[in-house]
Amino acid sequence: MKILIFTTAYFPMIGGAEVAIKEVTDRIPDVEFHLYCAKLQKDTKREERLGNVVVHRIGFGYPLDKLLFPIVAPFKALFLTKETTVTIWSVMASYGGFAGLILSWIKPAWKFVLTLQEGDPVERYEKHAGIFNGMRKKIFSEADQVHTISRFLAAWAKSMGATHEPIVIPNGVDIPLFSQRQDTGVREHIRETLELDNNATVLVTASRLSHKNAIDDVIRALPILPEDYAFLVLGTGEDEEMLTRLVHTLALESRVIFKGSVDHKELSSLLKACDIFIRPSRSEGLGNAFLEAMVAGLPVIGTPVGGIPDFLLEGETGLFCEPDNSASIADAVLKLQDTVLRDKMIDQGRKLVIQKYDWNIIADKMKAMLI
Repeated sequence: MKILIFTTAYFPMIGGAEVAIKEVTDRIPDVEFHLYCAKLQKDTKREERLGNVVVHRIGFGYPLDKLLFPIVAPFKALFLTKETTVTIWSVMASYGGFAGLILSWIKPAWKFVLTLQEGDPVERYEKHAGIFNGMRKKIFSEADQVHTISRFLAAWAKSMGATHEPIVIPNGVDIPLFSQRQDTGVREHIRETLELDNNATVLVTASRLSHKNAIDDVIRALPILPEDYAFLVLGTGEDEEMLTRLVHTLALESRVIFKGSVDHKELSSLLKACDIFIRPSRSEGLGNAFLEAMVAGLPVIGTPVGGIPDFLLEGETGLFCEPDNSASIADAVLKLQDTVLRDKMIDQGRKLVIQKYDWNIIADKMKAMLI
């Protein structure tokens, strides 16, 4: 059995889709995986094994490789594949989706599975497709199975013409890593290193610094909150310069810390040194960072958009704030001064993630769908 994965990018470029592919494939050792992606970076190898996946990179190490990828990748995969029992697995309805669609036309007997991991507003994807939007809809309509990570994306798949009922299997969380206890001394050391007062209430977010994640709204909420509330920002992105200017304009340099990107091990420790996880998303495919924070023992605040309502139940596993509303963010944050409510949400949030979002559970479901 061979599974051919088509996706725009892969490690060392890291995002939610890349992590999901690796976590799932690492847990399915009895299947041969070959992954095809755009090269995009000059210092990456054209072919290498990463975990349980043989990675084939298409192109010359430039951003434009992704335009070449949907045409070249299917034929390279066809040339290297001698087996007759094959699944084509396209991750996201973009360049990987087009590559999988083309190969499914050449090999109609092979199973074609489409996974949706999209997190930006769906209107943006349709706008970027432009004159190719009609062909893009064929990725949905001609897939033998559509898999989505949230009910929101399942509804989108149906609106785009999916002919089979989408299967919703969310991304998972590294439960052992994020649930392990952290000594008080480690928390104090991290706060000292970040120049955060040990008695401060620290909000934290982990995300790409982009418009969709609304980090600017959290910064605008800080002046409404007491002065002993601070905000730790983990991640990088296209909005970083704008956010830095906003902090300066509001004279919040002592209350907002930009830490940059961190790996998962450091993220686990940093989350446990904070008090509240917040991401007032303007759009969201699922929101794995929320789930990681919940397992780490933080109460979470989000918006009722995209896939977030799949796991965030108001007053049970988290709190909602309104999109594009800094006053609503401040109100939600202050509600967590109620320690009974806070403890209840932490407990129920952790239980929910452990029961439903363990990567071992997710991998078993993915294997059943792919084979």
